[in-house]
Amino acid sequence: MLTYFVIIPVLIAVFLFLFASSKAARVIAIIFQAIFTGFCLYLVALTRDTSITTYVGGYDGILGILLYAYDASAIFVLLTAALFLVVSIYSFNESNQRLFWCLLFLLEGALVGLFLTRDLFNMFVMVEVSTVVVVILLMYHRSRRNMYMGMIYLMGSVIAMQLYLFGLAYLYMLTGGFDLYHIAAVIEAIPREELVLPYSLIITGLAFKAGFIPIIAAIPKVKLYPGAPSGFVAILSGVHAKVSLFLFMRIQEMFGAVAHHDLFLVLGIIGAITGAIMAMSANDGKIVLAWHTVSQCGLILVGISLGMATGNNYVMHGALYHIVAHGIFKSALFLTAGIILKSYGTMNVYKVRGVLKRMPVVGVATAVAILGIMGAPLFIGSISKYYLGYGVSDTMTWMLRIMSLATIISFIKYGSMLFGKDNPALKGEEVSPSIWRSLPSLLWVVFVVAGGLLGPAAVNMMFGNSLDLTVSTGLLTSWGYWEKALWFFGSVAVGVPMYLYIVKPSKLLKKLGKMDLSFKTIIASTMAFLGIVIVFVGIL
Repeated sequence: MLTYFVIIPVLIAVFLFLFASSKAARVIAIIFQAIFTGFCLYLVALTRDTSITTYVGGYDGILGILLYAYDASAIFVLLTAALFLVVSIYSFNESNQRLFWCLLFLLEGALVGLFLTRDLFNMFVMVEVSTVVVVILLMYHRSRRNMYMGMIYLMGSVIAMQLYLFGLAYLYMLTGGFDLYHIAAVIEAIPREELVLPYSLIITGLAFKAGFIPIIAAIPKVKLYPGAPSGFVAILSGVHAKVSLFLFMRIQEMFGAVAHHDLFLVLGIIGAITGAIMAMSANDGKIVLAWHTVSQCGLILVGISLGMATGNNYVMHGALYHIVAHGIFKSALFLTAGIILKSYGTMNVYKVRGVLKRMPVVGVATAVAILGIMGAPLFIGSISKYYLGYGVSDTMTWMLRIMSLATIISFIKYGSMLFGKDNPALKGEEVSPSIWRSLPSLLWVVFVVAGGLLGPAAVNMMFGNSLDLTVSTGLLTSWGYWEKALWFFGSVAVGVPMYLYIVKPSKLLKKLGKMDLSFKTIIASTMAFLGIVIVFVGIL
């Protein structure tokens, strides 16, 4: 059964490559994608009380390729399908080129496969396929700058995944299989020192893909966001960036006692704060959002690492729910950013003003999504961040507050586009957006609100089985939740003057925004990261 979840998007891609120039073909594809999303919802219902395993090729045991669905992976498959459906509607009149639509749905097949696979070599293949598709779409408009940065990102990804492949080969030599569960069982009897190198190689490859390597690996990818199609970057930020986090979590679970959580806890904190600071340094709205993807991935990494290190299921709940939450509100922000760019002809956050007045629907959708990512009370981000900070140490609580403040400051900057006097001289290709362009964003912001008001029930429904945790239905009436809400309002009160008097006039931040790195620097940092992991895992 699970093979169809990978094959159907590929079949849609082939169909669109042949007929996408016709509006009727795109309508048919969207209808099929809606049906596919319904099947993904059915998969979520099936995995509520059990898991599903499919042996591809008719080989039982560890000889074949195994697809495996459980409650968390099924939720992420549903998120992927729903996001592709929304982006398909959004992009309906934006492009009728066959290559764009074909690549879009090929990417969906690869991402769904990554959430379902239980085979390490299959992971490698699908990551490489998704990387090639992503790079082509990032360079889609073929500007010289995009072509240059795209090639740097592609070559860096190839080298990083070669490290993953070397680690996989070493692990196969030790265990005789690629299946995650088989390897997890076998390595319990293998001396720790023999596992240090394969673990370090595999985790370094995934760290590059997820941008864990202190921010450097993310720079070429971030620089590509402004020139890429808006619908595609919504997918890139909403779900593609989370695949590496999901794979990282599964690899950490597989290696068990060998995995090092403290190192990635520190890297998550660094990534969350540095990503927000880099967002403050950017003038282009899409780059602001792109850096915040790096920042929020750092926050999720903190939750995953802290949850695994301490066994705190609340924190793990928060990390998983924040993957869903971020996929919703960040994709909504990228979709509205595309509309703002079309209307104003620029995404310069210091030039665009009066979005709420010019485009009320788009302005409201943007405002709600911003409240979601800032963690405002009763919105989806407040629930995930509440769980992320539940039961942690005082030191970790303050670190989470600093991360939250950095997020709030950078989105005060981004949200300034909503207000002020509209400049009628700023006009783009599409001054008044069509309802079909605005509808997907409105649909997403409904979930931003619903995911907050119904947060505890949603968390239990999505991840309760895998984490074996019962959450009080009175969460939104508890003092702990509203205490954090007070911290949010206090952070906003502090963040506004910090933005106006420190961030906005800062010359240092302006220089950071122009930072660029060579291919050699990126690769050198990747190899240095490999050395650090070997030292931490092997010695410390």
